[in-house]
Amino acid sequence: MREIKSLIELMSTLHDKNSCREFLEQYRWQGVPVCPHCKHKSEHHYKLKNKGEFDGLYKCRHCKKRFTVTVGTMFEGSKIPLEKWFYAIYIFLSHKKGISSLQLSRDINVTQKTAWFMLTKIRVNMAEDKPKKFSGTVQMDETYIGGKNKNKWNKGTQGRSLKDKIPVVGVLTEERVYATVTPNTSKDVLHAIIYALIKEGSTLVTDGWPGYNGLSHAYKRIIIEHNKGIYAKDGFHTNGIEGFWSHLKRGLKGTYHVVSHKYLQLYCNEFAYRYNTRTLTDIQRFMNFMPMACIRHKHAKLIEEQHK
Repeated sequence: MREIKSLIELMSTLHDKNSCREFLEQYRWQGVPVCPHCKHKSEHHYKLKNKGEFDGLYKCRHCKKRFTVTVGTMFEGSKIPLEKWFYAIYIFLSHKKGISSLQLSRDINVTQKTAWFMLTKIRVNMAEDKPKKFSGTVQMDETYIGGKNKNKWNKGTQGRSLKDKIPVVGVLTEERVYATVTPNTSKDVLHAIIYALIKEGSTLVTDGWPGYNGLSHAYKRIIIEHNKGIYAKDGFHTNGIEGFWSHLKRGLKGTYHVVSHKYLQLYCNEFAYRYNTRTLTDIQRFMNFMPMACIRHKHAKLIEEQHK
C-alpha cells in the first residue's frame, strides 16, 4: 500500500471496510496473518467466506479457532466501521485542543453517545503503562483542575483547596511531558512520583512548595521562588510545564467544558500525547498512534453517560 501523506489521501485510500481491513492487516501482520489465539503465523490460514465473499474472517490452520485482524486491538467487538474509526482517530489527534463528542458525531454521522465512547476508547489507549524515566533537567509542578464559578469567591475554594478541585502533577523535559491525577500534593505523594518517574541525579526544577523538600540526597533541586516574584534562576525556570497546564486548561474549558474526576486522567493522557508528538505531522501522528490502537486495553464499564 502506498504511503499516506494527508487527510485527503487517508479518506481516499481507506474508504471502505475492505481497504481499511487490508491496511490494518498490512500494518499488524505485514501481510501474513497471525492467529491471536496461538500466535501461529501463516499465509495458509483458511479464509472463510460469507455468501461467497471474503470479508476478513480467518480460521487458524493450527488451533482451528476463528479470528480477524481486529482481535486484540481497540477495534475488537466494535460495530463501528473501521473507516469511521480511522477518520475519528485522525481528526481527534490533529485538533490541538481536542474535539467534542458532539462535533465528532456530526463529522462521522454517529450518535453523540457513540462518539463519546469512541473518544474515550482512544484516550484509554493513549495511556503509558510504564512511562520511561525522565532525566537531565526536569521541570515539575502541580495544578488544580475544576472549581465552579459559583464558588469562585467562596472562602476555602482558591489555590490548593481540594473542596471542588482535582490536583494534577506534571513532569516535563524538552522532549516530553507526563501528567498524573493525584489525591493531593503532599510530600509523600510528590516524592513517590519523583522516585518513580525521574532518574536519581537529575536536576529537578520546582517552585517553593514544601512538598518537594527532602530530596537533596538524590537530586539537584533548583527552586524558583514564585512567591517572591522570581520566575527564572540561572537559566532555569518552570515555564514549560506551566505552559502545558495553560494549554490543558484552555482545552478542557473551551472544548470539553466539564470533565469529571473519574475521567480526568484520560484527558491528561490526551493532551500529553499531543504535546509529546508536537513535532510530527498530522498523518505521522496518526501512524504513531497505530501501535497503541493495536493493543486492547479493557476499560471496565465505560459508562453510558453522554459527555463532551
